[in-house]
Amino acid sequence: MPKFMTVAIPLLVIAAGAMAQPKGITPDMISRSLPLEGAPLAVPGSYKTTSEPAFGSPGHVVFRPETLDAFPKKESLPVMVWGNGGCAIDSTRYGGFLGTVASHGFVVVSTAALAGAPRRTSTADDLRAGIDWAFKENTRAESPLKGKLALDKLAVMGTSCGGFLSLSLGGDPRVKTIGVFNSGIADATGAVNSTQPGADVLAKLHGPVLLINGGDVDFMMGASLSTFQQISKLPAFYGARHNAGHSATIFHPGGGEFANVASNWLLYILKSDKKAAKMFVGKNCELCTNSNWDVQAKSIK
Repeated sequence: MPKFMTVAIPLLVIAAGAMAQPKGITPDMISRSLPLEGAPLAVPGSYKTTSEPAFGSPGHVVFRPETLDAFPKKESLPVMVWGNGGCAIDSTRYGGFLGTVASHGFVVVSTAALAGAPRRTSTADDLRAGIDWAFKENTRAESPLKGKLALDKLAVMGTSCGGFLSLSLGGDPRVKTIGVFNSGIADATGAVNSTQPGADVLAKLHGPVLLINGGDVDFMMGASLSTFQQISKLPAFYGARHNAGHSATIFHPGGGEFANVASNWLLYILKSDKKAAKMFVGKNCELCTNSNWDVQAKSIK
């Protein structure tokens, strides 16, 4: 029997307000992840990164390249807004994953806990406010990011409950692509919780969709696959990583293999990076020929 890492992570849903404990979903099911030993390592980009509070928006945190001289003179600096598992406000435990993405030349915005504030979960409005922050920061006179952000190249990604939020924000005209990790729309048996969207959100999507899950040991694999199957007229890529579980590699150093997938998707879609595209494009794509993955694609060129 393989050994699985067990990580004390926030539950998919915190029982508060309109949120309810997911029926039949245990902490062990949520924390199941790919064994760290022998797993692919996160591959950082060429930029050293830093993280800092979002100026003027204490409910957000930013991960970005430390030195910004290359932007926008030599390279674009797209934005990715991230939703945490459990719709958790505190993004600290996702720092490795988000730092890897930022190291490839992206600004990543996520939510941050406020000291002394009542405990709550994040919402689509919190992530939407992160998008709003990026637009404001790109014009703020004293911002180190002033004029450097490629706001026509903006993504929203999230895992588990955070994936519900990314689906909900996919209809925002400012969002070019979404990434949905270990997550998906509600199925015929009903929603996992009140945050999980139904199929109606798919009609509002207008850009490429990435759907990644942890294989048949991930209780959200069915929702992930069903979401892919119901997407029409849009480029979409579906990948199930064998034996990864619901937490997959999100909490591996640097976010592990899932951080690589997220980074390459963003490089491919937002920076037209041909090397990154090879992970997803064609019958012989890197994930297509990887025996650890089951993949499907629609209109991926």
